[in-house]
Amino acid sequence: MTEIVTLINDYLWAKLIVIILVAIGLFLTINFGFLQIRFFPEMIRLLGDGRKNKDKDKKSVSSLQAFMIGMAARIGTGNIAGVATAVALGGPGAVFWMWIIALIGSASAFVESTLAQVYKVKDGDAWRGGPAYYMEKGLGNRKLGIAFSILITLSFGLIFNAVQANTIAASVENEFGINNTLTGVILTIITALIIFGGVHSVAKFSTILVPIKAGAYILLSVWMMIANYEVLPNVFSAIFSEGLFSFKQLFSGVMGAAVLHGIRRGLFSNEAGMGSAPNAAAAADVTHPAKQGFIQALGVILDTFIICSSTVMIVLVSGEYQTSDLTGIPLTQESLRTGIGGFAATFVSISVFLFALSTIMGNYYYGESNISFMKHSKKTVLLYRVAVILMVLFGALYSAELVWSLADIFMGLMVLINLYAITRLSKVAKAVMKDYISQKKQGRDPVFHADSISHLPGREKLEAWTEEQKSNKQVV
Repeated sequence: MTEIVTLINDYLWAKLIVIILVAIGLFLTINFGFLQIRFFPEMIRLLGDGRKNKDKDKKSVSSLQAFMIGMAARIGTGNIAGVATAVALGGPGAVFWMWIIALIGSASAFVESTLAQVYKVKDGDAWRGGPAYYMEKGLGNRKLGIAFSILITLSFGLIFNAVQANTIAASVENEFGINNTLTGVILTIITALIIFGGVHSVAKFSTILVPIKAGAYILLSVWMMIANYEVLPNVFSAIFSEGLFSFKQLFSGVMGAAVLHGIRRGLFSNEAGMGSAPNAAAAADVTHPAKQGFIQALGVILDTFIICSSTVMIVLVSGEYQTSDLTGIPLTQESLRTGIGGFAATFVSISVFLFALSTIMGNYYYGESNISFMKHSKKTVLLYRVAVILMVLFGALYSAELVWSLADIFMGLMVLINLYAITRLSKVAKAVMKDYISQKKQGRDPVFHADSISHLPGREKLEAWTEEQKSNKQVV
């Protein structure tokens, strides 16, 4: 079964997904005037504004909190295990492709997150949205939205969370000798306590944990580079030389290991164009959709160029990937033992626990948001929460080899559906961006209204950008 699923997975990615992902990413990058470069300073400024915002309505989710929910799902074991595996299987050239897919993917992230804001809906005291919502309201295709909702709920809410739990259990057992069952039970209890607190509990948890776990891991990587500074020139030389060689291969019709593993694991980490982060982006209470679009585009860049690159430097600087058959977490741990000592491997185990735990929280929220799209029922959400808890326990106790391959397939199908939708609706996102730029040039803090864009698809179905909502908006 594992061999069959892996064969399908490799074919799907090598023959279809990678090509479409890169092509559409390049199209959006060019069509939006290389926004990831032009507006990078604005992205940083908006993130600062989101931090300063003190919303009077304590039940709403701030721009920064929505960003942190998205980053909580992005910054997980994919940054440590996935990246290390990509380097082990694809070599230094895989890193080059991870960087490429992040650069062009940030344009896709802007479009999907902006659309999520445009077509979001009110759900009690909070906002909900994402690909399923803009597929229904923007494209007028609810069936496509339901198909996407099923895929993201199964993959993120259940399968990906089992993978995260399995990685935690394996890392803790490898480093501390703690039984998987005990780790699974503890992790299950923590997960239950947080997710039964609802989206605001997830947001607060993510806002606190994400900066801590990311900052500590970055510092460890910097320490590794300083301690082994003499090999850095060779490391960067290998990344670019092998990356450019694989680039030539691609134009010759050859899909090398560096390209395949770099893009696949890069996407698993930064989620650009996958349709997952827009679910978090839609939760933010902002005055203009483009604001959260820019902030989420920044998330893709930060995830890959800082967090993923931290693992890259740890593995490449040590050279361990060349002398052993290790992959994933063990490769990262052994690289740290070689580079700066055994205590660092212990720190990685702690980092994996924190990374994976926050990712479970972000993944859970994506599933809940899409279940509410399909059927708004407290009983259904309760059943989903129980399923998530059980999958966390299951993942901690059993092997994840088959689950990883299934996760890749579901992720690939999500990408194909979402890229189709955001390409069809890219004109909407571009018009929203132009409206934002126009107001900024006038020295105003941009505030969006549905009438700002003529012929906006699904305008009559919009809930967030009416005159009533506009008057209630606070500057974010």
